[in-house]
Amino acid sequence: MSFMSFVHDPYTRHARRAFLGQSGLLLSGAAVALMAGRDVLAKGQATGDSDARILNTALGAELEAIAAYQLGAESGLLEKPVLDLALVFQGHHKEHADLLAKTIQTLGGKPVDAKEKYTFPVETLKSQADVLKFAAMLEKGAVSAYLGAVPVFDNRDLSKAAASILGDEAMHWAVLRHAVGEPPVPSAFMS
Repeated sequence: MSFMSFVHDPYTRHARRAFLGQSGLLLSGAAVALMAGRDVLAKGQATGDSDARILNTALGAELEAIAAYQLGAESGLLEKPVLDLALVFQGHHKEHADLLAKTIQTLGGKPVDAKEKYTFPVETLKSQADVLKFAAMLEKGAVSAYLGAVPVFDNRDLSKAAASILGDEAMHWAVLRHAVGEPPVPSAFMS
């Protein structure tokens, strides 16, 4: 199936709508966990300095993802429906970053700032597929980072919140892989 067929496929549109929370379907376990995690992060329940450091690392990665999606959006290489989806994903990263920054402040830490300049492989981005593969690589990295962070939080509620963000990053990665013709879920386990 081509990416354009994928974007315009009625089943895919329905799944995307449900994924974006616009349908009236029952919330999935991941959606419930995300909302619960959002509450925990927003309240900033007492945690150690190590939790704030972990959150700051995650914030740095989210800020990098925002910049990467901006690069893709401004590249002129993305067709309209792909561009729209990229901006939705960028919006998710902005929400993650905002929440992480507020939580870090609540914990008494100072949130990291976005870098003035990120080193992205701009010279290799010559087509829409190149941009999508680059985005998929970053999303895979985010999945791995959150997977590593989940077990090391002192506050287990922050682990749940990180796991909910991990789920969102994994969905991004799967959609992007599918868009470039790769199996959306390459294996039964993430490492």
